[in-house]
Amino acid sequence: MFTRFKLRDYDFKLVLMVAALAAIGIMAIGSAEPSLQTRQLVGVVAGIALMIIISFFNYTWILKLNWLMYALNLALLLAVRYLGSEGRLGAQRWLEIGGLRFQPSETAKILLILFFAQFIMRYRKRLNTVMIIGSCVLLVALPLYLVYRQPDLSTSIVLVVIFCVVMFAGGISWKLVISVILIAVPAVALLISLALQPDSKLLTDSQQKRIMAFFKPDEYRDAEAYQQLNSVTAIASGQLEGKGYKNNEITSVKNGNFISEAQTDFIFAVIGEEFGFKGSVAVIVLIFGISLECISVARQAKDLAGTIVAAGVGGWIAFQGFINIGVTTFILPNTGLTLPFVSYGLTSLLSLFMGMGFVLNIRLQAKKTK
Repeated sequence: MFTRFKLRDYDFKLVLMVAALAAIGIMAIGSAEPSLQTRQLVGVVAGIALMIIISFFNYTWILKLNWLMYALNLALLLAVRYLGSEGRLGAQRWLEIGGLRFQPSETAKILLILFFAQFIMRYRKRLNTVMIIGSCVLLVALPLYLVYRQPDLSTSIVLVVIFCVVMFAGGISWKLVISVILIAVPAVALLISLALQPDSKLLTDSQQKRIMAFFKPDEYRDAEAYQQLNSVTAIASGQLEGKGYKNNEITSVKNGNFISEAQTDFIFAVIGEEFGFKGSVAVIVLIFGISLECISVARQAKDLAGTIVAAGVGGWIAFQGFINIGVTTFILPNTGLTLPFVSYGLTSLLSLFMGMGFVLNIRLQAKKTK
């Protein structure tokens, strides 16, 4: 399980980028909701420790437990369905065990990446057969359905994207990729059109209104579009340099409490207002840099499973970061996704650090180039 690695092969660049992004998150949360800053700091310290520990475990040994991971994932998601506690808007997404409250849909992301890495590697020679593709679809459909029914449409979309990245990294045929895209694009457009019909049951009332607010913000400016419109105002008001960390300006959108839950879904608005364009760009560059580094590690991995894990984690961070920033800048409908390593949310934070730990171990075992 443990292997002797050379310290010079450790990806310190990736560690520094992750630590810098997490540090920005601690600062931003301290401004958005001071009472949560210490908890976020503890979460980051615990996450970094977990990342370092995992980075020295041989990932090939851990992946042998892939079916146990899959079973654990389903068990946690089923427990949420029948024993979970409700949060805002009546969503049932959390489990409370011994005073600890966590969100299994967040751990599902890394557990599914690890499961499919081993599954696809085992059947890589038959990946493009109907039997294996069908099996993969069925295996992802079960946890996906449980997450969707919480209801959690945004996380369901992230899981679908992760699955697509994993399959692509696993070597699925380009012909199948193009065929799926040609079918999926008009199908998604049709589903959105049907979902927005007044008597549609495809989306909850809240989800439907969020999408309508994106297309008709003026009609929903005092309701569903309120958060996003204020977020755009906050980011724009920061201009180049920002208003300053924990500023006391009465014109501050954050200080006026015009953005609820600023420490989670709309943390980027706080960064934009207080640190300006420079701070916003720094966050975007770090997310982009971490994702690219994961892809670089995927290309150097010693085996297909390592490639899939690193690519899956990189795709997860890139897509979720894009969606969160897209929501706060109002170029996408409100989804409720957190900003990786920045937003408050200990389950999400620890799951991301776990993913980084595996990427670091894959880098330690990378193929040596002459």
